[in-house]
Amino acid sequence: MTATHLLPGRARRPLLAALLLGLLAPLLSGCGYNTIPTKEEEAKAAWSEVLNQYQRRADLIPNLVETVKGYAAHEKDVLEGVVEARAKATQVTVTPETLSDPNAFKQFQENQAGLTGALSRLLAVVENYPDLKANQNFLALQAQLEGTENRIAVARRDYIQAVKAYNLSLRTFPSVLWAKLWFTGNEPFQNFTVEEDKIKVPTVDFGTGNGNGGTAGSGNSGG
Repeated sequence: MTATHLLPGRARRPLLAALLLGLLAPLLSGCGYNTIPTKEEEAKAAWSEVLNQYQRRADLIPNLVETVKGYAAHEKDVLEGVVEARAKATQVTVTPETLSDPNAFKQFQENQAGLTGALSRLLAVVENYPDLKANQNFLALQAQLEGTENRIAVARRDYIQAVKAYNLSLRTFPSVLWAKLWFTGNEPFQNFTVEEDKIKVPTVDFGTGNGNGGTAGSGNSGG
């Protein structure tokens, strides 16, 4: 006779339930039960890093604009374009809980792409102002912006990979069984498109004097 048989019937129930769960846990893990929530959390964490890096870029822009304004105040259209693009980029936020919303995600991508374009035009205009390019504050902002653009690219890449893995878990065996039977509220997450993933980041290396090549001469018309 086992120890459980010596206990009263009511006292045995929680113990039996615990034993049953202990036996089922390895089985559930082995058949893909944990795959969906694990991949989902990894994708959400990757998206949070994307947001952090885009916010880092947005935080640099006010100082960048003020620095450029001190040397090129008459480049009003270009400066205002950056300010307006930043405002749009910070108005739309896709939280980890709304990653399955295609409209919100599309708007987020478009606004960030608009800010990238505005920054590119601003940095092209800077090529026409040697004194500004030599300003220590601007050089520090340039280095921070360049580093941020690199981190954005890495964060986007990691998110793309994480979402592919999560979305795949909703469609492949054996985790697809749990998607249909248990995780019925889970929807595929939106992802960056190939075209938007290849957006040219602003060129911030002005040390060679010809970083933007033919673009520099067209800076004023770009505003």
